Amino acid sequence: MENKNFNLKIQNFIFNKEIERDKFTILEFGVREGRSTKMFLDMIKKKSGRLISVDIDDYSNLFSNQNWKFIKTRDDNVDLISKHFDQNFNIILIDSLHEPNHVINLINKYWKFLEINGSLYVDDISWIPYSKGNWRDHEYTENINYDTFELLLNLLNSNMDKFILEFNFQASGMARLTKISDESLSKPSKIIKRNNLIKKLIKKFK
Repeated sequence: MENKNFNLKIQNFIFNKEIERDKFTILEFGVREGRSTKMFLDMIKKKSGRLISVDIDDYSNLFSNQNWKFIKTRDDNVDLISKHFDQNFNIILIDSLHEPNHVINLINKYWKFLEINGSLYVDDISWIPYSKGNWRDHEYTENINYDTFELLLNLLNSNMDKFILEFNFQASGMARLTKISDESLSKPSKIIKRNNLIKKLIKKFK
């Protein structure tokens, strides 16, 4: 069930969006079983391109493909990883350490390597399956996914003219940042909510 949901999410949110590209240049953080890696290689096979995958564990034996390069290192080791870049990417997938500040750090580090109109994907932004009583009930994952979701909104809040943000809530969810400007990203700016303003005013006057 989990694999099926993941594959549907990748198919519906990534492949259906990206299929019109003439050539794929893909950077992937996080490999594990190689599910997304295999799907990316299938995409490249149908057209052309190159995939670079990065993981702290060694998954170099998963595939033998001239269009694939595996780099065993931390995902934030940009000096080492970027030595293998010979062009910018039109797809970047972040599916490694799912910690909000780490995710934002990776976005900032690799943003300059994403083409205009390229897509940067962040996996695991939905807290819904992990909420209390739901099918994957898990408090830590619920909170960390929600925090990532909210931090991406805060990043958008200070960069409305630099990317378009979309969400998909299949399985554990995914975000897509479509780059529309080559400018560097500003730091996330917290969105000021007013949904509790009326309740606060009533409480104050009571």
